Amino acid sequence: MPQTPVRPDVGVRPARRADAAAIAEIQVRSWRNGYRELLPAAVLAEVTGDAAQAAWRERWAESITGPPSPRHRVLVAVAEGLVTGFAAHGPAEDAGGDPSVAELLALHVDPLHTRAGHGSRLLAATADVLREDAVTTLLTWAFEGDTVLRGFLVSAGWAPDGAARTLDMGEPVRQVRLHTAL
Repeated sequence: MPQTPVRPDVGVRPARRADAAAIAEIQVRSWRNGYRELLPAAVLAEVTGDAAQAAWRERWAESITGPPSPRHRVLVAVAEGLVTGFAAHGPAEDAGGDPSVAELLALHVDPLHTRAGHGSRLLAATADVLREDAVTTLLTWAFEGDTVLRGFLVSAGWAPDGAARTLDMGEPVRQVRLHTAL
């Protein structure tokens, strides 16, 4: 009798309140790992410390259970029941209220689970959800020096659109906007 190959239990689903702690942990680990060269040390310490992680946990719980609008959503990547990454999206602030444009507000994969397709699955699921809402363009802001995220997005069909902004984080930190058609 031929054996059926074992397939890993991976996927993407809408986030649940119980996922908020895992999402906050992934965000903090991802920022510590990926932003240490991009953000001022004091800012990074402030947004990734124990108190910040607790605040992020509450903020994500609120975003999941009482989003700012019906168009705000949080998705999680899972592997064998473990949350391995998350994506959040909502209406694009830069679109002047155009409902056909959305913004990818966050995309993070746990540094312990990268290179396993979770980011690609999150992007694909986000695009699927947004297409159901008649969204045709997805935007995001990325730190100019974040070559990992920018490279990943470009490889997935995104492109810079020429917009840039500078955040005041004790010192100026530049971000560039990327977009993709859905």
